Parts: sequence; C-alpha cells; structure tokens
Amino acid sequence: MCSRFCNLEPLGDCVNLYEMKRKSNKIDIQNVREMLEKRAADAPDKIFLFSEADARRWSYSEFNKAVNRAANMLVENKIKKGDVVSLLMPNSAEYIIAYFACWKIGALAGPVNSLLKAEEIEFALNNSEAKMLLVHSQFLPVIEQISKSQVPSPKSQDGNDLTLDLELWTWDLSLPHLQSVILFDDEAKVTKDFSENLAEISIEKDDEAIIIYTSGTTGKPKGCLLTHQNLIANARQITEWLGFGENDRLLTIMPLFHMNAVSVTTMTALYAGASTVVSPKFSASKFWQIISDYKITSFGSVATMLSMLLAKEEEVSKNSKFKIQNSKLENENPKSKIQNPKSETLRFAMCGSAPVPAEVLKKFEETFDCLVIEGYGLSESTCRSTFNPPNTNRRAGSCGQPIGNEMKIFDESDEEVKNGELGEIVLRGENIFKGYFKNDEATKKAFQNGWFHTGDIGFRDDEGFFYIADRKSDMIIRGGENIYPREIDELLFSHPSIASAAVIGVPDDLYGEEVAAFVVLKDGEKASEEDLINFCKTHLADYKCPKTFHFVEDIPKGPTGKLLKRELSRIYSEKLKVKSEK
Repeated sequence: MCSRFCNLEPLGDCVNLYEMKRKSNKIDIQNVREMLEKRAADAPDKIFLFSEADARRWSYSEFNKAVNRAANMLVENKIKKGDVVSLLMPNSAEYIIAYFACWKIGALAGPVNSLLKAEEIEFALNNSEAKMLLVHSQFLPVIEQISKSQVPSPKSQDGNDLTLDLELWTWDLSLPHLQSVILFDDEAKVTKDFSENLAEISIEKDDEAIIIYTSGTTGKPKGCLLTHQNLIANARQITEWLGFGENDRLLTIMPLFHMNAVSVTTMTALYAGASTVVSPKFSASKFWQIISDYKITSFGSVATMLSMLLAKEEEVSKNSKFKIQNSKLENENPKSKIQNPKSETLRFAMCGSAPVPAEVLKKFEETFDCLVIEGYGLSESTCRSTFNPPNTNRRAGSCGQPIGNEMKIFDESDEEVKNGELGEIVLRGENIFKGYFKNDEATKKAFQNGWFHTGDIGFRDDEGFFYIADRKSDMIIRGGENIYPREIDELLFSHPSIASAAVIGVPDDLYGEEVAAFVVLKDGEKASEEDLINFCKTHLADYKCPKTFHFVEDIPKGPTGKLLKRELSRIYSEKLKVKSEK
C-alpha cells in the first residue's frame, strides 16, 4: 500500500519530521506573482494546468501569459491594488486564472460560494465592497435576481464576452461599490486583445490576497483576509510535509470557492513546481477514469466523497457479479480496471473538513489500496494546519501533527493543558490569517493573547498527534460544507407560523451530518414539513436547508434561556430509536 512512503523511519518529534521534509525546491519569494514568474522562467515548457472538462492545457509560460492578459483586463477596468474582485464561477481553468490575475496586480480575489442564493451572494458582494464581479454565464440568472430588470448576456458579433453595462441594471439591494460585471466563460476570448506583458507593481508579503467568507455563530458571515505570505507559507508547509515535487500531479476537484482547492491542490502544485488538474465537480462514476487518464498522484477530498466512491464500487461489483453469473465466459474478470484501479501513480488521498469515520477509512484503503491522510484546518489558517504523515505511521482518528505552525490546547484561562486533556485548539504561525474585514471586534476576540482561537475542542497525545473531540460552536459539517445553525434559526423565526425554532446536526451515513430542525408553531397556526422545507429553499442554499422538521411543544432551554441543543440531539436519538423498533 502506497509503498513509496512505507519505508520511512518511524516518527520522532514533529519538528524533526518537519525539518526532514524540507526539499531542495524551496524558493524564497515575497508574493504569489513573484512565485509564478519564477516557475515560468525556470520551467517554461512544463505543463502546470490541465482542464479536465475540455482537455485544454497550459505550460507554466502559457499560464503566466494568460494570467497577465487577464490582469491587464482588470487594470483596464480600473481595478487597482487593494480592490476586491468577486469570483462566481464553476471549477475551471478560468477560475484559477482569475485568482492569479488578481494577485498579479495586488487586488484581492473574493471567491463566492456558487451554492448560495441571490440574497446571500448579494451580502458577500456588498460586504466585501467588491469593485468587479467575474462571473460565468451559468450563474447570470442568480445575479439577475439581485437586479430588478433581467438583462440578456451581451455578445459582440464575433461571439466574444463583453462587460455588462451596469447602467442597465437596477439593484434591489444597493451594491454601491460594484463598477463592472464581466462574463468570464472563455479566458482566451475575453482577454485576446490584452497584452501578455504586465507592468511592475509593488506587492509586499503582508498585502492581502483573498477575502473569503466564513460563517460565524454570531450572525452574518465574516470576511477572512488572507495575505500573500499566508498563501505561500501554507503551500510550502504542505509541500514539505507531504513530500510533493515536480513529478506530482494533483487533482483539484474540491470547489475553488473553498480554500482547500486553492491551497492544497493549486498553490501547493505551484510551489512544488508540479501540475494540477482542475475538474468541474466530483463524480463517483468518472473519478477513477480521471485518475487513470491524468496519472494523478494525490487529490483533496472530504469523507463524503470517499463514501460515495465506496458505494459506487459496491454497485459496480454487484452488477459485474450478476453479469458473470449469466455469462458463458466463466473466466471473465468482474473487476473494472478503471472502477477499481491499482494505480501506480496515486500515492494517497488528502482528506479534511470533518473526521473520516474509522470504518470508511479502513474500507477505502482496503478497497482501493490507497492511504487516506487526514488533516485539519480552517479558512483562517489558509487551509491546513495539520496533516498525518503520508505513510503507515499516521494515526487513524487523529488529524495529525502541525505542519509548520504552532498548535496548542488551552483551557478557558488560556493556559496550556496537559497531554490527553481536552481544551480549545489554538494556532499561531505565518499561515494564520490577518483578520476579519472591517470587524475589529471579531478579530480581537479571535486573537486573544496572541493566539488564534479556533473554537474547536481537542487534545494532544504524548507523541504530538492532535485529535478533534468536539466543536465549541454548534457548527454542522455536511459533506465538507460548514453550516452554522443560528443563520437557519433566525430565518425560521421569521416565518409567520413559527413561535420558536432550533436547528441541530444529526448523524448521516453519506454526508456525515445532516440538518434537522425543531419548531414550535404559534397558537392556531399550521405549517407542514413540506411548507417549511420550501420556505428554507427560497432563502438558503440547498445544503443549508433542514431535511427534516420535528414539531414540538417547546424547545428545551437552560436557566439563562440558552437553547439546550444537546437535549434536542437526545430527543432526536430517542425518536429514531422508537421508529426503528416499530
């Protein structure tokens, strides 16, 4: 199993392992622009980016030129250093080029979760003070919902995408900062008239590069500010810890509106001088074909993806066995080489966001002969703060060891606890974010005593491995998507028939957790589960919407009036038990 790594010496101290993994490809750079241009100069003909959807590819030199053209387009549209450019696109080469175009001129890339509803997208655009929106045409309908008048996508006579005329758009909710909206379906067409040479600009390592919105337990999402140093540091940490090099080929199949795809499989590939393959979205039926076709060495994932691949494999195996039983060719091989490959290139799967159930991890490794390397991190830590070692020394159930940043367990007085004792996970290091956009109060609270407080509860064992035990907040992680119940609670409270409501996460075999709502109806009011589900779907992204509603007489509360969500979890478990016994 993944024999390339199984012969490493047993682990010692995590710092020693970190030093051991330093590679000769380490580069001393100040910003992302400098890093890309160095790679383009050192290996101009090496393929950096593959587009799985349409078989396009860019060498480092070609990619750098494409980014320069896009950057000049931004400059032409009056985007300057420090401005925010929101990005609303599917996973694509265009998305990656857009990120780097922003970074080349010192602008901030503002990825927008494409699963959000119009009002949620409007908030991100408005709160970040975005000057420009780069959008794919498939998302124009949701943008048009923000506008009172629907404007058809403009096309020139030769079919090139054009800048939308904002004077034709009347915004329902004011977006006073937005100056232009550009359709960015095909980078070659959109930027063909712009120069491949880009003027120099001063970009410091502490300049902001990304504003990405992370939900909070106290209301609206917060804009997390990541710097050029953050991006480079995390790419370096991941590269050195996992031993990536120029021969690696990473699969970017996680959404590019999350830092996982940006940091783990895009920026890391660049730092290592490797290649990345961007795929529009995860498909269990196509996955192994992509691994085979592109000779992928590693990919980012969440537990749900691993479960779906196992389910698909079981389905294929059953169908194959059925065919064999009804076939005259008794010696026919029921296994598909593509569906269940013994890949010579695939080294390991990188998995994060939520712990992988032990049984899923074991079964995946046995079925596909591929290690699962779990890690931990947040948008605030650029992405990864820990990883297990990429060999059989990794600890099942652990999120691994720090890969370069400091990590400790504090009690409520911000004192470090002993190994094995539970406390809050705190972080410090060059991959830790700068702060929350125009939210000094939240930033100050997050960085108490100089450490970033994650809100996650865990412990450290005697060998330096960390374990996530619980979440200090009530956050739900559904298939890798973070969901904060208060946002849904507040929406339910706005429903005319609801007197009280509370949302919790409940166990789910496929997604890890699912959203369940408990509601108390007002006297004399009626509402069905279907009514409330449809109400939520009108205002929230589908993944946030409760899948079940439980009508109760009261929501349990503590002495101070705080909702006792643990009690709701107990009630849910009892209901489930009664249902299974019937």
